Amino acid sequence: MHSDYDAVAKMSAALADKIAPLIGQQETADSVIEDLFFYRQTQAATSCSMCVVEPSIALVLQGAKSMTLGEDVFKYDPHKYLITSIDLPAKMQVLEAKDDAPYLGLVLKLDLAMLGELISQIPLDKLNKQSLNKGMTLGEMTEPLLNAFTRLIDLVDDPESMPVLAPLIKREIFWRVLNSEHGAELRHIVSTGSQGLRIARSVKWLKENYDQPLSVEDLAGLAKMSKSTFHHHFRDLTSMSPLQYQKRLRLMEARRLMVGESMDASGAAFKVGYESPSQFSREYSRFFGLSPKRDVEAFLATAK
Repeated sequence: MHSDYDAVAKMSAALADKIAPLIGQQETADSVIEDLFFYRQTQAATSCSMCVVEPSIALVLQGAKSMTLGEDVFKYDPHKYLITSIDLPAKMQVLEAKDDAPYLGLVLKLDLAMLGELISQIPLDKLNKQSLNKGMTLGEMTEPLLNAFTRLIDLVDDPESMPVLAPLIKREIFWRVLNSEHGAELRHIVSTGSQGLRIARSVKWLKENYDQPLSVEDLAGLAKMSKSTFHHHFRDLTSMSPLQYQKRLRLMEARRLMVGESMDASGAAFKVGYESPSQFSREYSRFFGLSPKRDVEAFLATAK
């Protein structure tokens, strides 16, 4: 067990050395490999930042990070990886990072069609295993999984082989995660006809229509569930109610509009679906800890 732990640490360090020159001094960098992204930070964050986590597998190769979803906190480092199976508004914080040893991580977006295809090849006894029905969970890092990620990143220097081999290596990565100890949570989402897949469809609708009035009855109808059953399964998967989910998406988009597009608070409030600027201001202050105006000022001051 100890040697596995050491081997994973060495492989993670070697992979960190590979991605460091690919990201340079940037905080985020797209990869030439589709759906693969790199992240870097030189200082541990003193507070959480809000983000919508897409369905993905996230690795920390150097340092440590936490993701908070409702009351659940997921801390991960080179020995654990994060599996997110549906879009989730969460709080993110880099826990360990230094100038001479920056936080380095990567994210591979899930290909749900590929996952659905792979599920048909999993033995029935594994498919019947009970899952926690959570939209976010941690997995134990293994040498075979790290090996697959290493081969995927090696394709950056082999552009001729990339179109052929990248999809095959992604299949291997997804296969290993689906068959891992915590793969049941992911299988719950992508299995055809499962309650998880039906909730995922309603989550997708919410993400695309967050500025529209919310009817839980309509969402439950979309998922082909009763209102109470839908509410129960939605909360299980996302750690929040549909209304809380919508509210977080609205507030995060409003913040983006104010910071990134210099929109005023009232304009942002109406744009994301609020009818009352005062209600928006109250809910914004409760969520971000500062009024819209002060929050934007503080953000812009730290960005200078």
